[in-house]
Amino acid sequence: MASRIRPDVQAMRAYAIQDSAGLVKLDAMENPYQLPPDLQTALGQRLGALAVNRYPGARVADLQLALARHAGMPASHALMLGNGSDELISLLALACALPGASVLAPVPGFVMYAMSAQLQGLAFHGVPLTTDFELDQAAMHAAITQHRPTITYLAYPNNPTANLWDDAVIEQIILAVGEQGGLVVMDEAYQPFASKSYLDRMGRHSHVLLMRTLSKFGLAGVRLGYLMGPTGLIEQVDKVRPLYNVSVLNCECALFALEHEAVFAAQARAIREQRAVLFEALADLPGVRAYPSEANMILLRVPDAQRSFDALKQRKVLVKNVSFMHPLLTNCLRLTVGTADENRLLLAALQESL
Repeated sequence: MASRIRPDVQAMRAYAIQDSAGLVKLDAMENPYQLPPDLQTALGQRLGALAVNRYPGARVADLQLALARHAGMPASHALMLGNGSDELISLLALACALPGASVLAPVPGFVMYAMSAQLQGLAFHGVPLTTDFELDQAAMHAAITQHRPTITYLAYPNNPTANLWDDAVIEQIILAVGEQGGLVVMDEAYQPFASKSYLDRMGRHSHVLLMRTLSKFGLAGVRLGYLMGPTGLIEQVDKVRPLYNVSVLNCECALFALEHEAVFAAQARAIREQRAVLFEALADLPGVRAYPSEANMILLRVPDAQRSFDALKQRKVLVKNVSFMHPLLTNCLRLTVGTADENRLLLAALQESL
């Protein structure tokens, strides 16, 4: 029966989720902090009272309003919800799947940009970053002129390199895409840990969308992303959204979190502080290069990524070996910033592995 499956799908490699049982889990850029016990109790009571026998209703609209207020969404813009940013990326590809349409993004970058393009029949064009993981402005402009991409993704900060790209270069790319009639999606998945956002500038352009997620906010298990942009544009993309794609449980968890956003802001602040401590310690390790980060992860280049990955895992610490994702990432590991105790365990294991 496999003959009934598309050949390109058969040739794909499924996204692998690492088994983290019994390990210090620092591989998936998750917020390491759980809700305080009193909020766990309050959330449990609230979820237990939901009418799970009914389809989602007006509370979804309440969540859209709450997220718009939380983000400071500009006037004349609208917001749509997704089951994580992954679904929004897929819906954008679906909505834009005209003959000859394509997606363009810097690489290395988030794997879902290319995967969603392939699955919806769009060509994907990856433009390599420079050796220090900055945007190659000339190469981006050449690719935009050649391919006239329907959608261009700019991750701000980028995954897995964790850096914010130059604002002036980004602006020139946005203008170039606009001249070709394409859309630009600013992906701000790691916004809680970044020193700046594109949000205050997005109103300058009618072809720019901004995407965020609550996963890094602290709700990775809830699966909720949101896309903001000019109202007319969002209304068109929203037409391909599956009915009831956000459950009553997702919705209520997100509303609860936004009502207690000060708790999550404090967690993000603690992660940023730990990131600074971890980066300084990593920079002192011989034979190791740690790259500056504006996210809740640090990209690290070591003499032998596979050997260090295996040695860390033997010492019960799980990170992500990204060295096979792209030639620019040769011998690179991606480390999630954890709690102070988790980071100490990581550093001790890494020192032993080296």
